[in-house]
Order: sequence, then C-alpha cells, then structure tokens
Amino acid sequence: MADLTIREILDLVLRGQIRIPAFQRGFVWDPEKVAFLMDSIYKGYPFGSLLLWRTREQLRHEKQLGPFPLPERDPDYPIDYVLDGQQRITSIFGVFQTEIRPDPTVEWANVYFDLSADPDAQESQFVALRPEQVDSRRHFPLDTLFRPVEYRRTTERFGDQDLVRIDDMQARFKEARIPYQLLTTEDRAKVAIVFERINRMGVPLDTLQLLTAWTWSEDFELQRAFEDLRDELEPFGFAGVGEDSNLLLRCCAAILAGDASPTALIRLRGADVRTRFKEIVNGVKGAIDFLRINVNVQTVANLPFSTILVPLSVFFASPGEQFVQVTDEQRARLVRWFWRSCFSRRYSSGVLRNLRDDIQAVSMLKEGRPNTLGDFPVVVKPDFFTSTEFRLNTVNTTTFILLLAQQRPLNFVSGQQVAMEKVLREYNRSEFHHLYPRAFLTRVGVPVNQHSVLANFCFLSKADNATLGGDAPSAYRERMPTVVDEILQRALCPLSLFSNDYQQFLAERSELLKRTAEALMQ
Repeated sequence: MADLTIREILDLVLRGQIRIPAFQRGFVWDPEKVAFLMDSIYKGYPFGSLLLWRTREQLRHEKQLGPFPLPERDPDYPIDYVLDGQQRITSIFGVFQTEIRPDPTVEWANVYFDLSADPDAQESQFVALRPEQVDSRRHFPLDTLFRPVEYRRTTERFGDQDLVRIDDMQARFKEARIPYQLLTTEDRAKVAIVFERINRMGVPLDTLQLLTAWTWSEDFELQRAFEDLRDELEPFGFAGVGEDSNLLLRCCAAILAGDASPTALIRLRGADVRTRFKEIVNGVKGAIDFLRINVNVQTVANLPFSTILVPLSVFFASPGEQFVQVTDEQRARLVRWFWRSCFSRRYSSGVLRNLRDDIQAVSMLKEGRPNTLGDFPVVVKPDFFTSTEFRLNTVNTTTFILLLAQQRPLNFVSGQQVAMEKVLREYNRSEFHHLYPRAFLTRVGVPVNQHSVLANFCFLSKADNATLGGDAPSAYRERMPTVVDEILQRALCPLSLFSNDYQQFLAERSELLKRTAEALMQ
C-alpha cells in the first residue's frame, strides 16, 4: 500500500487531479469529527486508507470536495477519483489549505491545536471553532502549518514552552503519511463492482444508483424521465415505482440488454436508452396493468417483491404506440409464475441469478417458444399460515393479503363487497383485524404469541371490528348479516370460526388457505 503526505494531497487537489465522482454521497462530517481526525493523525492512530480510481477519461458530472469547489484539472495529468475516503480527504484538505474559499451555505469551521488541553491519549487536543470562539493565546490555527511565512508570523505571540509543542505538532503533520490504494482501469464495470463492495459494509449504495451519474446524464436526462413516469403512474397508485430509480434501472437493463445486472447496465449506450425509453415506459406500464387486472395489485406496496416488475416489464415492452397482445395461455403462465415467486420468496436471495433466469424465460414466453417460467419448486404448508405473524410490509404478510384479495371478500357487517382498490391503495393496518379477537383469546388462555398469526386475519375495517367487538365469534355472529356463508367463503374461512375452538379453527383455515395457494400456483 502506498502513501501520500498531507502536502502532496493539497497539491493534487489544487491542480485538479483528485476529484469526487457524482455518484459519491456528499460530505457529512461535522466540524467536531474533522477535529477528531486531526487528533488521530497527530497521535499516530490508524484512521483508514483512501481508495483512488485513476483514469484518463473525466466523468461528465462531478461533485465538489465538500464545501470546496474543485479547480479545473491539468489535462496532462490523470484523474484520481475518490472511491473511498471522501470524508477524510475533504477534512485534510479543508483544514490545511487556504486557497479555496468554502461554500458559505455549508457548515465548516477552522480547526485549532488547543495548547491548554492536556496531552491525553483519549481526549482530543484539537477543536473546531468559529472566529468569535478563538482565543489567540491558546488556539493555534492548523491552516498555517504548510505556509512558512504565516506559520512564523503566528508563532511570534507564543512563549518558548508553547513553541516547543507547536513545532512538535507541525513536525508530526509534515511527517504524517496517508495510506492509499490505487485502482487503475478504464473498465467502469470493474469500478462499479469495487465501489459497491466497499460500501456494502456501511450505508448500502446499490451499484445501479451510481451508474446513472456517468452513463446517460449529459445525453439524456434520465432522472427527469423517471420523474415524468412517476407523474404518469401516480393517478393509478404506482408513483412509488417512478420514485424507485434502482427498480427502474433494473427494468432498463432487462429490457435493453436482457440482463438486470450492474455489468449489463453499464455497458448500455446512452443513445440506446434515449431512443428506446418509450419501450421501457410501455414495459413498466404494461406490467403494472397486468398486475392490477390479474392479481389485484393496486400499489407497489402490495407487491411482496417490487423486483417482480422487472421480468414483467420485459414481457410488455414494445416500441412506440404498439402494445403486447397477451394470449390466455401466456396470461395463465405469468400469473402462475407470480404466485410461485411470492410463496417461494424467490427474490429474497440470489436476486440477480433468479432475475436472469426469469428474464430469459419470460422473453421466450413472449416469443411463443417453450420456456421454464415458474418451473421451480415451491412447497406451501399449513404452518405457513399458523406460524407467521401478521406484519404489514413483510413478504409473507403481503403475499397472504393478496391471496385473500383474489376472493373478492365481503364486508363482515354489511355483507357488501369490500372496496379492494381503495383498501389496497391505502394499505394500512386498520383494514385488517383478528377473526378471533385478542380479548377473547386472552380470556380463554391462548398464549399471546399465537394471537396474530396469518390464519387469524381477514379484511376487516377498524369500524367493523369495533362493531363486532371483542366477543367470542359465536357471539358476534349475531351482528353479521344473513349472508354469513358467502362472507366466510369469500374470506377463505371455515364454519369452525363460530365453534369458539381456536386451535380447530386454525387447523381448518390454514388447510383451506394452503389449498387455495396451491390452486393459484398450478
């Protein structure tokens, strides 16, 4: 591993060689954290290394170095883009340089060596201060250390004992070495993979997100196109799709390259994305229409996996004003694949591998060729419904809710059909309640951890739940309309609901739910 002196870092930044790619997050360290880094360098503590990507080709879009606008680069030198260590390199540059004024809208404070601080192994001897907080008798500015004239002038006001400490401090920073690794390549796919891996242990940043910064920004305003698509989808309850740039980028790569991986995406040409974007939009819209009509999905929150949209968008992608005509056989195959993907939790792991297989299979289905779409093993057992807790926004609960929605359930109090579109769009906990009330289960001694399993839930609004109350099912039956049998049938609920025998009810309903799930996957 090589290293750089602080002086070398200052020179590299000032001549425009060290730069920040647009896909990096912004500078987030507060002044106190910057001062703490100075203390670590001063005391010789490890503080991590930098990772620089050296390339001859300048990116179309870059960020400034924290609050500092970067100077134009010298074309005779390569570019070193910071892949890891932006916070550290920005702090080091900002503390010691004086040539570039920081953006006044960004929080920044100069750092000082506090001569009154005890030389403690743990406590910092450096402080970040605003001008009015500086005491010139105890605070020595670090931005003078690499400017000999200013350094000599500033030291004149200190006594001999303090000068010894100041000179020692300056020497430590001049001798400090900042370790770095250098990745030299013009292969951006390799850079994307490296960047994703170094970020995996911190705040997640999907490789697909960063690729928009260097692939299409100048030739095609991809973000604006995504925003326009969001506006088009909002009236239908799917604005969330347009807001999920990661999902849309996967759809782009799948439609244009037949592969949703970062490598496939980065190899796309900006012109292809621009000229074929209508095809991508048609694919996404067609996928959403299919889900709304065939499985009652009313918002992206209803999907156990939003990734399901990716293969579907490939099937429905079409140029211009053309639309894909779906045969009954194709529709049945797609619906079967949807349910098998949900109940098998297909996109919980091995996402790229499974996407690749499903994209290939759905493309063959679209062309009328033999395919294996949905031909993967799935087993649904009754205990799926008796051992899984009902929790919104989890894969199993979302799948269960969609399963119930297929039956066009009826209101337990009025007997009228539940307004599924409204309920699923709002999609909140108040629309689902226990069939066996928790108050009743507590009275008869059922353990709390068995109260809220999937098999004990149905579509039941907060108001209707209050009407039925916390009584035994046999008691609240009297408050239900005369069409009780049809209500139970549409709710996939056995007559044993009214037996007041919770365990018998769970056993019978979970079996009924299991058989219904299997029928959807046939």
